[in-house]
Amino acid sequence: MVDHPIASRAQWLEARKALLLREKEQTRLRDAVNAERLALPWVKVEKEYAFHTAAGRRTLAQLFDGRSQLVVYHFMFAPGWEAGCKGCSFVADHLDGTLPHLNHHDVTLLVVSRAPLGEIERYKQRMGWRFPWVSSNGSEFNYDYQVSLRADDDAAIYNFEAATNDAKEAAELPGLSAFVRGEDGTVYHSYSSYARGVEELLATYMILDRAPLGRNETEIMGWMRRHDEYEDESPATALGEAVTA
Repeated sequence: MVDHPIASRAQWLEARKALLLREKEQTRLRDAVNAERLALPWVKVEKEYAFHTAAGRRTLAQLFDGRSQLVVYHFMFAPGWEAGCKGCSFVADHLDGTLPHLNHHDVTLLVVSRAPLGEIERYKQRMGWRFPWVSSNGSEFNYDYQVSLRADDDAAIYNFEAATNDAKEAAELPGLSAFVRGEDGTVYHSYSSYARGVEELLATYMILDRAPLGRNETEIMGWMRRHDEYEDESPATALGEAVTA
């Protein structure tokens, strides 16, 4: 059995109410941060980026698909890779269910990678995803939005700081960017987030944070696999035995 405090129901309720106050503080802080995020100024996108899609070549403005807002997940998948990043694949598993809701709320969500479209489509088919996924291969989009780094670039930036050697060696890194299109068709960059800044996309982690043993990991995502790579056997639990209903 896990070594953990055991209490009476009354003692648990007292501790739970104290935690509730902290949770409410967190909720109010999140609302305040969201308001500050919305208040960020916008930057006009000057470049005419080109993307390879299943429907042919498309500009950034065309990726909005008739909506006024575009959210891009920067998926780590470089040309020649046999599979997309494991962590980004974990994120991608959470996207499909959001599509009808976002699309009917004037938001287009899609994924962008540097890999050629054919390599993307093969991996997408393997994983069974439906969300739109386009290739930025041949453009500077990934480099300009600081999710692809060149090892010899001493000025490389990731997460708004000078990129570490490890980051530059990785070459591809995760992130999320948001864009808005004005009535005249002008596209503006409104927001980008990197590293753990995209963690709230992971509903699995949000559920684990409320499970009795939490994330139960020694390194971030160290336990996680692509969804078709888990072993068939029931996973071992931290308690040492499977829990059955």
